[in-house]
Amino acid sequence: MAASPDPSIGGLLARRQRPLVSLEFFPPKDEKGLRNLTRQAEALQAIHPDFVTVTYGAGGSTRTRTLAVCEMLRTLDLGPVMPHLTCVGSSRDDLARVTDELAGRGYRNIMALRGDPPRGATAFTPAPDGLAYASELVAFIRDRHPEICCGVAGYPEVHPEAADGPTDLRHLAAKVRAGAAFVTTQLFYDNRLFLAYREAVRAAGIEVPVLAGLLPATSLAQVERIMGFCRASLPSPLRARLADAGSDAEAGEAAGLGWAADQIRDLAGRGVAGVHLYILNRSRTVLAPALADALAELRAAGGGGP
Repeated sequence: MAASPDPSIGGLLARRQRPLVSLEFFPPKDEKGLRNLTRQAEALQAIHPDFVTVTYGAGGSTRTRTLAVCEMLRTLDLGPVMPHLTCVGSSRDDLARVTDELAGRGYRNIMALRGDPPRGATAFTPAPDGLAYASELVAFIRDRHPEICCGVAGYPEVHPEAADGPTDLRHLAAKVRAGAAFVTTQLFYDNRLFLAYREAVRAAGIEVPVLAGLLPATSLAQVERIMGFCRASLPSPLRARLADAGSDAEAGEAAGLGWAADQIRDLAGRGVAGVHLYILNRSRTVLAPALADALAELRAAGGGGP
């Protein structure tokens, strides 16, 4: 029997009385990992996120596990569960099957992404009879299931493949015209970049809510590794704090979480529509007092901007 349909995240954003808080999970490699993730997710019930998302692997690498994680999260009262869907390695028939299954199971929210090139590839190439852009994927989903709300990605420091900021914004506008209801940004560590991006988004005539994507750093090695996958910069003061921690894992985590907490508090005062946390499947990050207190202050801020 299909589950009751989830509420639309676009609807939650439209009705919000405060900034929303969302969390992102990724599918583990095996059953042991899934059991551990279940324990992590159970602990995060204390945070009461407004919704959660689950990433999606290319070429079948995690597609089945994505659904398994989604189904597990739905049992834990963590808000609507939003699976990711990408164009990578999928024909239109493949995408239709996945979308139909999600809709049939009551999912009413999909994060629509083009996806990164498969490992070893230097450029994205659409699958035979596949889609080349996230805007095409949004249009495909909305045409097939207009009841589904689509979120899309935004890039405060410009998508790595975009020629420049204006070009990147034109791609974002195309995704919104295709039917996207909100934007979640790539991670950033300097709020000025997010605020400038949000202003540029509005100046481009894009009116949907923009959620701030944050990945709390826990060590310099961790964050430098992540920098290798995306076009994001590390502010010198944060780099210095993480470097000072050296091999002291506890000190590094405290420095990174303190920085993220300051980011959240600052965003709360600047009318952010919501904060999306890339938690790397670790409940400890979000439950740490520094971050938990900042999230409580964010929710107490009220309002929630565009």
